[in-house]
Amino acid sequence: MEPIKHECGIAMIRLLKPLQYYKEKYGTEKFALNKLYLMMEKQHNRGQEGAGIASVKIVTEPGHEFMFREKAPGKDAITNVFAEVHKQIEETPEGENPPFIGELYMGHLRYSTTGHSGMKYVHPFLRRNNWKAKNLCICGNFNMTNIDEVFKMLADQGQYPRINADAYIMLELMGHRLDREVERNFVEARNLSLEGRDITSYIDSHLEISNVLRTTMPHFDGGYVVCGITGSGEFFAMRDPNGIRPAFWYADDEIVAVASERPVLQTTFGLECDQVREIGPGAALIVKGNGSLSLQRIIPAGKPAACSFERIYFSRGNDRDIHRERRRLGSQLRERILKAVGYDIPHTVFSYIPNTAEVAYYGMVDSIRELYPEVRADKIVSKDIKLRTFITEGSSRNDLAGHVYDITYGTLEPGRDSLVVIDDSIVRGTTLRESIIRILDRLHPRKIVIASSCPQVRYPDWYGIDMSRMTEFIAFIAAVALLHDRGKESLLEEVYRLCKGQEDLPAAECRNFVRLIYDEFTEEEVSRKIVQLLRPDDIHAEVEIVYQTLDGLHAACPDHQGDWYFSGDYPTPGGFKLLNKAYIDYYENDYLNKK
Repeated sequence: MEPIKHECGIAMIRLLKPLQYYKEKYGTEKFALNKLYLMMEKQHNRGQEGAGIASVKIVTEPGHEFMFREKAPGKDAITNVFAEVHKQIEETPEGENPPFIGELYMGHLRYSTTGHSGMKYVHPFLRRNNWKAKNLCICGNFNMTNIDEVFKMLADQGQYPRINADAYIMLELMGHRLDREVERNFVEARNLSLEGRDITSYIDSHLEISNVLRTTMPHFDGGYVVCGITGSGEFFAMRDPNGIRPAFWYADDEIVAVASERPVLQTTFGLECDQVREIGPGAALIVKGNGSLSLQRIIPAGKPAACSFERIYFSRGNDRDIHRERRRLGSQLRERILKAVGYDIPHTVFSYIPNTAEVAYYGMVDSIRELYPEVRADKIVSKDIKLRTFITEGSSRNDLAGHVYDITYGTLEPGRDSLVVIDDSIVRGTTLRESIIRILDRLHPRKIVIASSCPQVRYPDWYGIDMSRMTEFIAFIAAVALLHDRGKESLLEEVYRLCKGQEDLPAAECRNFVRLIYDEFTEEEVSRKIVQLLRPDDIHAEVEIVYQTLDGLHAACPDHQGDWYFSGDYPTPGGFKLLNKAYIDYYENDYLNKK
């Protein structure tokens, strides 16, 4: 129920015909720009902290700009960016080439996953040079787990990176390798006795962006889709070897387009589902300056670990397969829910919160109707208004926050009916404790059952989701509380020593010792403790929380096996290294300070 800041969104378009073609066929030279706007708006769910776009006009004369970029911060960034771009186009004197009218386009929507905010962190990132082929603009949906190691590598080479942030480091490393690729072609051109602009033409037509990717991306550990365009017209989108972050593409004889979600391409270009393809793990979609397209293997594919949170919560539910999977997530909770309400279906009402759980709700209700046709289902909870919390005093602030949601009165028989509300995820539990459980209790149900369509979130994430501290997880807090209840707090120190012992080990040798804490308890024991922690003392109804199982998750989303936030099975070595750090930080800064 708490909004989780998560994966960013990417959008790319490459026109394959001369600009005049689109002006004559579609009546505007802004054809690609308008499509980029639509693609970004259709992915607004993926980033509301900033947005930016970039474009390249391939054929220009010296003295004229060929690469353009515009960025803006904040939730209205898309509107502000495109308003400024259209203003610049309209104000271009007649006879001059307007900005942002070109053959290559890139768009990005940002959610911070590292705590960094502000314009300097908004994508795309641009590296300038007087040689067109050495100009590089990148954006991406990524978070790297080993950025400190790559920073050190660059510094040891004699480079001087200005900022230790993944996008900047990637740009500098990739830009360095692009320089080497251009220089390789320069030497070849000179060996062919070419001179002047003929050398430039040779470089532009022989540059292999795959060489840049193969000498760059193996250095990075993390989940990513990295996109780039060069001043000479190269275009690429590459996916991490585990396929953690999503990337889809479409091509015909007019355009090549890339987006983070499949329905974005379907809606923007009027496509059927099967016309849109997915970039494979470790592969890159590359379009050369002459428009030729290829899919190339850059890094060997690793263990499949496509993010299951994309299917549960992040991606919009209008994707054909995601819709089916979310229904299955709801239906697979049937037996646990029936047991929780004592199989008393005539006296149970089913609902959902938030709106992202609606599809799972339909799956849950339809599954229960297979056994009990007369299911009582209703819209019980709605988000009333977005309240601005000007009040700072603790109790008053919490009271105000509790009115963000409202209920439909008269839908339950007080004291007799149970209420089942399905949610897509329970991470911190803050909204449950401060708002949801209290307002549901106003209906005077006999019992409140919160059903989570995903398993207990137990571990931090560093591959794109903004949840990196152990204290953010109510499941972890509950496990620690259980250790305290049973006089086993010494296990916390033992796990701390084990994590400290791995502090100087290479990431590939690190293990997950935090799971020793969870191994002490059954899932049901942790769930019962979560209820104790989240149930306000002043409510009357009995409360129970039931979670999806890992097996149920994998059955519902068979092609998206990435489950490290639930299982602790990280897809790359960097995840285990950072888990050690997160637990050490918790023990030293949270646990010991509270003793």
